[in-house]
Amino acid sequence: MMETGPAVGVDRRGGLWVLTDGKIGDDVQCLAVAGALNPTFEKRVVQPRVLWGLMAPWGPVDPKEAPGAADGPLSGLAPAIVVASGRRAIPHALALKRSSEGRTKIVIMKDPRFGRSAADVLWTPEHDRVTGSNVISTLTSPHGLSEKIAAAHKCTSDVIAKLPKPMLGVVLGGPSGEARYDPAHAMDLAERINTAGQEFASIAITPSRRTPLDFLSAIHVALAHERTFIWDGGGDNPYIDILANAASLIVAADSHNMMSEALASSAGVYAWRPRGLARKMAWFADQLEQKGAARPFADEAPPFDRKPIDATPGVVDEIIRRLK
Repeated sequence: MMETGPAVGVDRRGGLWVLTDGKIGDDVQCLAVAGALNPTFEKRVVQPRVLWGLMAPWGPVDPKEAPGAADGPLSGLAPAIVVASGRRAIPHALALKRSSEGRTKIVIMKDPRFGRSAADVLWTPEHDRVTGSNVISTLTSPHGLSEKIAAAHKCTSDVIAKLPKPMLGVVLGGPSGEARYDPAHAMDLAERINTAGQEFASIAITPSRRTPLDFLSAIHVALAHERTFIWDGGGDNPYIDILANAASLIVAADSHNMMSEALASSAGVYAWRPRGLARKMAWFADQLEQKGAARPFADEAPPFDRKPIDATPGVVDEIIRRLK
């Protein structure tokens, strides 16, 4: 049985907190939704000790980070709304709701696998197939990049601005489940990019934090286009500038966030499916292709017309409606 803890006061002025353990995949969705709900939100990072981290999301909150604990992430008056994501942050969100006697409303982004019914609103991607009276599901994820992509048409990154156009953008993911990212598969992908790149004046590639170095190195060696840029991790990642200025984008289908963000651009989007792609992510790519929002990547990537997609405004509107 979970602890209830002492009751805490709730800030009468309202307020909104974001609770995550700092992982970029969780932050992207939470920050986008929180910024639209209340631009003056506070971001609070949870860092439970090892035992409590291992028990999350099923176990209790780390006592050192519980509501009312001095210098903990839940210290001070509880806010009116908490937007939380990530298994290590779920015990904190649930403890805060209990200690505020339900006055703090909880919005959880992505399936927490525990405490679903405790969320006042729960957003999940459609491929997770979560249902319930408090659930909002959309095909793509909220991210809040649409305005940044529109602004980046001016090209704030010098290296992307200097590349001749039309440009082919490539967004890489990394191992997830059984999705494979080894050098042999990198060679296959590079050959496909070489063929597609013949129709473009330049190629710009950005890896994710999950992209293995040996995979990226193999791509670098095998690419034949003379005007190729591959971000090496130095300086700012020109990711948004690539999304904004590419005529076509090849995007790894293992990342729901990156596919969703690419679809907020006006580029033609092509889904590259690494070998071993999870079934639910293959379903996601299938849906995008059936709707004409993306096309499968074989070895061609000509630009095509489509409307940008951004689930964020609809998700935010529905959260507001439900919290009222």
